[in-house]
Amino acid sequence: MPNSCCAADARGLIVTSGLATRLLDTLKGQPLRNVTLRQLKIFETVARLLSYSRAAEELHLTQPAVSMQVRSLEESVGLPLFEQMGKKVFLTPAGSELARHARAIGQQLRTAEEAIASLKGAQGGRLVIGVVSTAKYFAPRLLAVFRACHGPVELRLEVHNRERIVQMLEDNQIDLAIMGAPPGEFPTIAGSFAEHPLGVIADPTHPLASAETVRSVSLAAEPWLVREPGSGTRSAFERFLANTGLKPASLFEMSSNETIKQAVMAGMGIAFISAHAIKLELEAGRLILLEVPGTPVLRRWYVVRRAEKQLMPVGERFVDFLMSEAAGLIEGSQGKGSTLSSGLSAH
Repeated sequence: MPNSCCAADARGLIVTSGLATRLLDTLKGQPLRNVTLRQLKIFETVARLLSYSRAAEELHLTQPAVSMQVRSLEESVGLPLFEQMGKKVFLTPAGSELARHARAIGQQLRTAEEAIASLKGAQGGRLVIGVVSTAKYFAPRLLAVFRACHGPVELRLEVHNRERIVQMLEDNQIDLAIMGAPPGEFPTIAGSFAEHPLGVIADPTHPLASAETVRSVSLAAEPWLVREPGSGTRSAFERFLANTGLKPASLFEMSSNETIKQAVMAGMGIAFISAHAIKLELEAGRLILLEVPGTPVLRRWYVVRRAEKQLMPVGERFVDFLMSEAAGLIEGSQGKGSTLSSGLSAH
């Protein structure tokens, strides 16, 4: 059989490329020549979601059909790919290894499809974008404007904390990432496209709300509501503490900006948070920015890809769009009375 990317016969598409076979051979001592691309796609979806029912929903299949394909793949591999404990599904070591190869094969096929579409002059394409959770407050607007300007582009948005986005970028599960500082764990190409200001918030009835300048000793005595380790906001907060020498007496971890905002409004404490996350609450008078020396802390937003990643035309167009237009769109979305960049303390 020729050493092509993939070949088709009466039974369907079969993985036959030398690369794919070598990757899959690491799982067992014999080539997995009867593994189909359909099986790999179904398996990768279950592995990503760790749920047969959610995978079936995403793939528009029945759950029994998904289970049957996974069982058939396990027979070819000769090892279990998943294990179930209670209602939770986990990848086995063999499953984790095969999932990595399945993602690589899927990415290669998608790259080939987009390259061919580009040669045909197609203006569309498919792009998977990973966004850290704080960027979810402006990312949908950017995607909507980009899609309106660039035609029938298929976009998928993955929203997670920084740690998960970095992992997805490293595993080639996403084409591009929107985040704060680029990761240092592996080589990347990053472009800065907008400012990212952060400040300290409190409930409007908080005793510190009326202070012209909040002293460090007062801040240290307050309970602080903070994001979990692995979050970009948590990293920025820790740098803020190191730069100011502030040592809070108590920290309460919470897993999302939304939870933190609700807790601050309930009077549980104060928080260090992105200006992009609090626009509506500031306008409604439900939160207030404290006058803290050294704030706003100005960071930057970056669009990041792996250094060896070769973007297809749709990806290149999206990067160009962010670099030229995103800052204005983000600033404009804040409306009058914006607290971005120069005006965080001007509330």
